[in-house]
Amino acid sequence: MSRRPAWWLTVLAKIWPITWLSAKATRIPIVGKIVEIAALPLFSGKNLNVTYIPINEGITGRGSTPLPILVVEELIRRSSHRVIINRCTCRDARQRPSHPIGTGCLLLGEGTKEVDQRIARHVSREDAIGHLHAAVKAGLIPMTGRVRVDNFIWGVRDRGRMLTICFCCRCCCTILASGKYLPAGASDSLVRIDGLRIDVDPDLCTGCGTCVTECFMGAIHLRDGRAHHDEGLCKGCGRCVTVCPHAAVRIVVENPDAAVSEMVSRMDTLADYK
Repeated sequence: MSRRPAWWLTVLAKIWPITWLSAKATRIPIVGKIVEIAALPLFSGKNLNVTYIPINEGITGRGSTPLPILVVEELIRRSSHRVIINRCTCRDARQRPSHPIGTGCLLLGEGTKEVDQRIARHVSREDAIGHLHAAVKAGLIPMTGRVRVDNFIWGVRDRGRMLTICFCCRCCCTILASGKYLPAGASDSLVRIDGLRIDVDPDLCTGCGTCVTECFMGAIHLRDGRAHHDEGLCKGCGRCVTVCPHAAVRIVVENPDAAVSEMVSRMDTLADYK
């Protein structure tokens, strides 16, 4: 087992703002290019491949099961071992989060046996599923995939045997706070759910701009007084649906079962978590 004392979580929270600043720094001439060249290998390709799973009601899979519950439960049930990090570093760093700091990341796979018990709880499948349900009920968006840097952060040898599931809020999440600043290579590592699209009802949309402000990728703009989505930039987090005061926006997944199958299969190629 690795050694990560309890104060390691406090250290992470103190240095975490660097992650937001470094993403924004990529837009600075000359300096930005240096930051991009140094960081891109770690935050692209197989080293970073994640998907946000929208929690909006109406996005269902088999029967009436919400999509995030369906996907993440499947991953949890397949996993050989699980830990829940004691504190969410993103929310801990912000100091004034809108959601509990104790709703930490869920890590899956044999590699998680190495995570120090002073910073995480080693849990059963049932406890992990309960954590998932509580996070989704609280309005947090699951982000699931391979995050290589997490191996160092949580003290796990990089053998491709760990899968990360974060529970993200718009106010604190590193990527949701700085996604639009990511260079193309890193941005491409945020993979939208297969077959997902955003529909805007022109009769309900008033052009208030709430969704424009809330979109972490800058994928929404107003045209002729109505919201329009850039499909090339949208990552399908569903935040625009949540914040629309007029219920003018909805998420459509053409074939939820196929979307679930694609995502689970992709996770299987990213990490040996079973």
